[in-house]
Amino acid sequence: MNGLIVLIIYAIIMIAVTVLFTKREKNAESFFVADRNMGMIKSALSIATTWIWAPALFVSTEKAFTEGIVGLFWFLVPNVLCLILFIPFAKSIREELPKGITLSGYMKQKYNSNGVRRVYLFQLMALSVFSTGVQLLAGGKMLSIITGLPYSTMIIALAVIAFSYSQFSGIKASVTTDAVQMVFILLTGIGLAACILIKGNGVSDLLSGLGGQSGEYTSLFSTKGKEILLGFGLPSVIGLISGPFGDQCFWQRAFSIREGKIGKAFGLGAVLFGIVPLCMGIIGFIAAGTGFSPADTGTVNMEYILYRFPKWVMIPFLFMVISGLLSTVDSNLCAISSLTTDIFKKSSIKISRLSMLLLLIAGLLIASIPGLTVTHLFLFYGTLRASTLLPTILTLSKVKLTARGIIIGVLAALAVGLPIFAYGNVYNLSLYKTIGSLITVLLSGLAAILISRWEVQHESYTR
Repeated sequence: MNGLIVLIIYAIIMIAVTVLFTKREKNAESFFVADRNMGMIKSALSIATTWIWAPALFVSTEKAFTEGIVGLFWFLVPNVLCLILFIPFAKSIREELPKGITLSGYMKQKYNSNGVRRVYLFQLMALSVFSTGVQLLAGGKMLSIITGLPYSTMIIALAVIAFSYSQFSGIKASVTTDAVQMVFILLTGIGLAACILIKGNGVSDLLSGLGGQSGEYTSLFSTKGKEILLGFGLPSVIGLISGPFGDQCFWQRAFSIREGKIGKAFGLGAVLFGIVPLCMGIIGFIAAGTGFSPADTGTVNMEYILYRFPKWVMIPFLFMVISGLLSTVDSNLCAISSLTTDIFKKSSIKISRLSMLLLLIAGLLIASIPGLTVTHLFLFYGTLRASTLLPTILTLSKVKLTARGIIIGVLAALAVGLPIFAYGNVYNLSLYKTIGSLITVLLSGLAAILISRWEVQHESYTR
């Protein structure tokens, strides 16, 4: 029952932190963007924690264990790089729209088009739903195994806890609790990796496990390395680089951070984030080096920690995992609440809190789909957010596009690229996954440029 106790303690701490350090918001702008005055350190911790979703804690260890340094490389490097690449665009949107709240609102104002707004709203809201689903899926499975309680009970409990403090003060509650969560995640992750390294033949086992469980994944350029590149690397890179660009959580923080601190906050957040999957990857290497055989490679970090340490060590590990999972859920709740400003002419906090409940219901339904895995969901919604990557980058880079070009480009990417990727994902076909990812990200940008140029030339010709 340790897992249940940890869950209760976690809920008490997060609610207490929220009540003590924030106030119940009645002002919409404060609820959505924290009066645009969030500090750099707290924001960096929040950015890092928000990006520590289920895959960062579980897939990093699984990839290190099964595919060695190659698998971890294609997960860790793009994860860190995407936050750094996001910096100039976060600065740009804040300069262009100082009083903005959402990416979809910016795009609507930029092109004076409700069609563009709707396309972006669909992508941003769908991402929030799938992202919430994957957090509940991963957390629910883990807690169900540990506590012995039904999986359905655990995912509902996680949803209730996230809602309890997020609805209190919106983004302020999310950022404040994120900072506390990240400090604990760092201390626990570093502590566990260090203890496993210095215990027994830790360093030797680490070196032995760099090639993964089979020992075949030692080079990015080997035959096995190229297989990982096509099957996981490219789809992962596309999905991860697209990550912040297609996620309202990060645009919301760009609008909330104190002016002049955006670049430093995202840069520090990237570094802090990178420490966590690296520590989890070290555990995966050592488990592979010792010849450990887990019941489920998806939870190899948890199983190996139980194997190597006394049971009480699972308490800080569980707290770390729950923090990582629910920090993303509460960020999604705040993101979906802010998107109501683009749906209703005058969004109220009451409507925003209702949108949070609806998001949790949708996430619970997804997490309840039989046979669904964390990795499948991660790759799927990573490709989904890639559909708006290039139109967003081109717009913020001052490339002249038209509303029709963007709408057709994004819809074409979703209609053509996403089904191809989904087919490859379901049947584990590397070629289809890679082609689907590339089509999704490239088609939206290429179609947007070509159609926009045609419209401009046609208008000039008819004049």
